[in-house]
Amino acid sequence: MKNILKDTKQLLKIALTDIRLKNDGKKYVDRLCEAIAYHDHRYYVLNDPVISDAEYDRLFDLLKKIEKKWPELVFPTSPTQRIGEKLTGAFKEVAHLTPMLSLDSSYDMKAFKDFDARVKKNARRTNIMYTIEPKLDGAGISLVYEGDYLVKGATRGDGIRGEDITNNLRTLRSIPLKAAFSTYNIHKVEIRGEVVIKKESFKKLNRHRKEAGLQLFANPRNAAAGSLRLQNPEEVSGRNLTAWLYQISYAVNKEGMDVLANQICSHESAIHLLQSLGFKTPDIQKASSVKDILAICDQWNAVRDEYPYEIDGLVIKVNDFAEYKKLGFTAHHPRWAMAIKFAARQATTTLTGIDFQVGRTGAITPVAVLEPVYVGGVTITSASLHNEDFIHNKDIRLQDMVIVQRAGDVIPYIVKPVKESRSGKSQPIKFPKKCPSCHARIIRQEGESVWRCINVNCPAQVKRRIQHFASKHGMDIAGLGVKTVDRLFSANLIRCIPDIYHMDLHRIKAVAGFGDQSASNLLNVVEASKSRSLWRLINSLGIHYVGERTAHTLADAVACVTDIGNMKKKELEALPDIGDKVAASIYAFFKQRENVKMIRELKKAGVKVCNKQSRSNAKFSGLTFAFTGVLKKYTREKARDTVEQFGGRTVDNISSKVNYLVAGKNPGSKLKEARKEGRLKIIDENKFQKMIR
Repeated sequence: MKNILKDTKQLLKIALTDIRLKNDGKKYVDRLCEAIAYHDHRYYVLNDPVISDAEYDRLFDLLKKIEKKWPELVFPTSPTQRIGEKLTGAFKEVAHLTPMLSLDSSYDMKAFKDFDARVKKNARRTNIMYTIEPKLDGAGISLVYEGDYLVKGATRGDGIRGEDITNNLRTLRSIPLKAAFSTYNIHKVEIRGEVVIKKESFKKLNRHRKEAGLQLFANPRNAAAGSLRLQNPEEVSGRNLTAWLYQISYAVNKEGMDVLANQICSHESAIHLLQSLGFKTPDIQKASSVKDILAICDQWNAVRDEYPYEIDGLVIKVNDFAEYKKLGFTAHHPRWAMAIKFAARQATTTLTGIDFQVGRTGAITPVAVLEPVYVGGVTITSASLHNEDFIHNKDIRLQDMVIVQRAGDVIPYIVKPVKESRSGKSQPIKFPKKCPSCHARIIRQEGESVWRCINVNCPAQVKRRIQHFASKHGMDIAGLGVKTVDRLFSANLIRCIPDIYHMDLHRIKAVAGFGDQSASNLLNVVEASKSRSLWRLINSLGIHYVGERTAHTLADAVACVTDIGNMKKKELEALPDIGDKVAASIYAFFKQRENVKMIRELKKAGVKVCNKQSRSNAKFSGLTFAFTGVLKKYTREKARDTVEQFGGRTVDNISSKVNYLVAGKNPGSKLKEARKEGRLKIIDENKFQKMIR
């Protein structure tokens, strides 16, 4: 440390004298890179800078000056190379080395006692040491280092694959571009973490967005997640994000041998290793008794508001890596860790008005307009009141003082009115007699709790149907979200779903918020959506009661989406998971002329409305597949699409109807179930690919 500080002073003198560098630039590059990396660590990781911002800028400017004069001295790990070029399209998907599973969580301390009992039973030990650390509320990331260099950074995604955001993560100075893992005999390593934003930085960011007339971020987590997906790394750099790394999930030496269990041995050791290499890691505590752990939870709960970052609970992990293999995983979470969530935060405020919103199915949802109130790091201005029965059962009235909480510390929820404070100003909430968007008649069908607008051409419904069509689980048209749909609808570019495929580049560019690149990117994604799987098209149509599962079932049963319109109700009811109510809704949808016309227009625009092969001659016709574990070359969704492309069917659960279970790395409980079943065939990914070929 003393040597670096001494060298810093010498380098600052050189920077101040502004010498004319001749042939001696090379001898300064390594010294400057080392000094800047050290001061980045002091500032962004330790929060303890030892030089001023102005002095740091002088060092940085000197390095840039040298690199400009001698371009051959510019290396990928140089501090000047953190910010890369702007992106020109969607982020690529990349596979994680090990699954990024969710954590089992609970607000109930009894749940932790049950967890502790299960751990001890399965580990066959009565003395288990746990680590306890704060659960940061941000965006999950995965970092891969190979040969000491950062080679990949990704979002969590679906846990199996995420989006490659390496360029954006390189801009975070809390993430080393080079870390000496080789000194620990580690050649390739995957680290898990969370990108977060300080509470103060979040307030400042929203203040600037408000001044610029931009939409405010709902909470720090949304701000962090949204920032990581920006197309401009320079803009990411300006968001003051911090990466906390909390787990080594994979580590091998040059020979490919695992070094986690044999060398690092414990979670505590892994955290210390990351700290020694310059990563920002959470403070961890250790305890073995339930009593001590609950006491630590109480301590954290008492100081959570003083913590500079949003935390929504604590993560408790078994410390010893040797126990991980014994305890294993479920399909969704590890059995050696769980999260204890803090109790939901509450506040009181006044309900000043009601905004009746119309959804894509015509459902009218009352939304409470609230006097702004600060709840758990977020300013709440509205909350859903769900339906008329919810309002009446809780006796919620206009001008009432109400108790608001964030369900799961995320979604605003009205717990109840404070009737004791009710004054003569309180008024009953009355539902409208007509649709607030198009003023058509609204109805409430028997057995339902919602009022609906019956006008299928209602503008509010049309916009939300377009948004649903383009959603991630529909035709997956990235960039066509709520705000964009509203803008394009107002500009008369999209007035119905087929219009999506007739948009013109020049007209899009004329809409506020679009430029050459963003308009071109949108059209590229729209074009790509034409070849989506049949189940996606069915799911995107917005048929009442039809979700992903039913869409898959229908896609399995037909060659083309138009075939569904030729099926009778009884034929629909005979399909798996489809009852009379769902069948009636599907039947009614395909009997409406507007819907049939829409599908015809989509086909005319080039959208794939049929499976690539007819069901009768497809090689997987009549076969049912299930998947477990991590596949190297397929996401779970792509694997399902591949099976369905060849006429097969996929299911999530093991039963007598399953013909093949495709087992990848780290398979879950389905593998045991399949072995018990005995009849079905268990194959690996290579065998699956051979079947396709």
